[in-house]
Amino acid sequence: MPEWLNVLGATPAYAQAAPGGGTGNFIYSFAPFILIFVLFYLLLIRPQQKRQKLHRQMLEALKKGDKVVTNGGLMGTVSAVTKDVVTLQVADNVRLKVLRTEMMGLQGEVTEGAPAKAGKETGKDTDKETKG
Repeated sequence: MPEWLNVLGATPAYAQAAPGGGTGNFIYSFAPFILIFVLFYLLLIRPQQKRQKLHRQMLEALKKGDKVVTNGGLMGTVSAVTKDVVTLQVADNVRLKVLRTEMMGLQGEVTEGAPAKAGKETGKDTDKETKG
């Protein structure tokens, strides 16, 4: 080894590989990535797949007379269903053709969301304040 490398601190001991090949380090280095993937699967991917499955089942089960909400916010009653199109009656003598995939859900399921519950809870709080 040249003398000038020793001056820089490079000795043959630093350049040699660790004995045993370092197979244990390989597993430990990928453990955080595996853990992150498992967390993503459990917290994000799996619940989203369940929601998609329920939505698909709801679309397949649409029938005449169901009250639905579209992705655009239209609320109406199903008057006819074909393979790809749902005809909604939104008022007397007003019918709209909407793609089946644009149905958000049934009216009772969609309108009972978190904002409505939050409004009811704040109403209860104000009642307590006026009584107390």
